[in-house]
Amino acid sequence: MLNTVLVAGASGLVGAAVVDRFLDDGWDVVAVSRREPEVFSDRPFVHLAVDLQDEGAAKAAFGGIADVTHVVYAAVYEKPGLIAGWTEEDQMQTNLAMLRNLVEPLSGDDALQHVTLLQGTKAYGIHVHPMRVPARERYPRDEHANFYWLQEDYLREKAAQRGLRYTIFRPQLVVGPNYGVVMNLPPVIGAYAAICREEGRPFSFPGGPPFVWEAVDTRIVANAIRWAATEPRADGEHYNLTNGEVFEWHDLWPALAEELGVEVGDDEPLSMAEFLPSKADVWDRVVDRHGLRRIGMQELLGESHHYADFCFLHGATEDPPLAFVSTVKIKQHGFCEVMDTEESFRHWIRVLQERRVLPPRHRA
Repeated sequence: MLNTVLVAGASGLVGAAVVDRFLDDGWDVVAVSRREPEVFSDRPFVHLAVDLQDEGAAKAAFGGIADVTHVVYAAVYEKPGLIAGWTEEDQMQTNLAMLRNLVEPLSGDDALQHVTLLQGTKAYGIHVHPMRVPARERYPRDEHANFYWLQEDYLREKAAQRGLRYTIFRPQLVVGPNYGVVMNLPPVIGAYAAICREEGRPFSFPGGPPFVWEAVDTRIVANAIRWAATEPRADGEHYNLTNGEVFEWHDLWPALAEELGVEVGDDEPLSMAEFLPSKADVWDRVVDRHGLRRIGMQELLGESHHYADFCFLHGATEDPPLAFVSTVKIKQHGFCEVMDTEESFRHWIRVLQERRVLPPRHRA
């Protein structure tokens, strides 16, 4: 039987990469997102523009779909400003309702076999307290309020009822080409560099004290999801995901500057959440000067400028808690891909330049 995967949140950071990955393997793909995903593959796929918060619309859209064998749930609801919403009950309940609105109409189809769900390092409570290092999937659930647990408990219950297989991934700082999403840094860094160049400013690191972290390329996340879809060892498992190495922003910054055609300056604390929206008119000039797509600053950023402040430790006066996760488990189970984090950032910056979302490295 031909496999069909339904990807929820298909225009997002992980979702678009997943659409590409399954298309490359010859699967039929149903992409669910408000806007059509921008992908590299030239193979056709079905796009459904559905608001997952609308129970009636979801039931109408998914109730008539047959033969979906796999679901990859990469959709997420975040509140404006991003960070504060992580601990708010209505954000959690909305994310649970969205998953339920998708799965309920599909779960009566005997074809459905496997569901993939995404979590993240917040599963270990890093946003509310220091976490054990390295964080391992076998640790007991960190008991704090989190929509991850609401979704996971619902999925476990549904899997037991319907005999479904499922896998849950916890990627750390995902990096890719998507703009207008809630958590992706290359468009933010690229816009900041473009404004620095336009105004003759140095490309200064805008964050706080040095710290070591981990990231994961969205291609690795997509490849791991594809692996788990048909891998029996992944059934019922949680997996951390990283590139397999660590990085520090100050060490990465010169490579980003080289790729973006700007000069590094001394550190200058600056809130991306405040600075970039205030430079919307400058960004418009950049767009005109380089013949870029007509994407305004707000559309470019989504909520990722707030995420940038979080990732860069803007305003921090002391070292943050360590946030390292172990990826031994997924490697022991058979998925061993790794990636150079600097090359990952460089690659996606070049893709954004080629797509005329960011200006080219050199002035036209």
